[in-house]
Amino acid sequence: MVDLKQETETLIAHLKRGGIILYPTDTVWGLGCDSTNADAIEKLLRIKKSDANKSMLCLVNDFKMLQQFVEEVPEVAYDILKFAKKPTTIIYDNPIRVSEALIADDNTLGIRVARDPFVGKLIKKFRRPIVSTSANFSGQPTPTKFSEIDPELIKLVDYVCKVESNSKYKKASAIIKIGMDSTVKVIRN
Repeated sequence: MVDLKQETETLIAHLKRGGIILYPTDTVWGLGCDSTNADAIEKLLRIKKSDANKSMLCLVNDFKMLQQFVEEVPEVAYDILKFAKKPTTIIYDNPIRVSEALIADDNTLGIRVARDPFVGKLIKKFRRPIVSTSANFSGQPTPTKFSEIDPELIKLVDYVCKVESNSKYKKASAIIKIGMDSTVKVIRN
């Protein structure tokens, strides 16, 4: 059985060193790194064989952390997240305190409040958002379970989390974009 406290400490040590982790999110298995570390983000993009224009998202553990990394969270976002039946990523305008390497050309960033207890505790102890992108090479299908992850990808990460996925969601999150005027656009359902 995995010691969750020790596993969390090991993951945080890798994140603090700029490492790339392979970990179970509240949706699918993901690749992650420190959202404030541009070098780690570039390394993650190289591992995925993805270009720098490819958008990635961050996971936060609660609304309080969300407010620390978005200039102003629109009220409608709280309603959407409160009533969402599945994990939902919202694209916010004017992200702050994260690496410029994460911010899209239109000054937006997708952020999801993670619902998984293990991931939530990991983020809370790390004390900043964790980048999250599906555990696959760019253009390849998103693996829904660990056994579907390309062994070549696994070799490229700095640490593979030993905690099993508890997510009942086996696909990527819904994505919603909220404009400055609080308009809501569904990007992915």
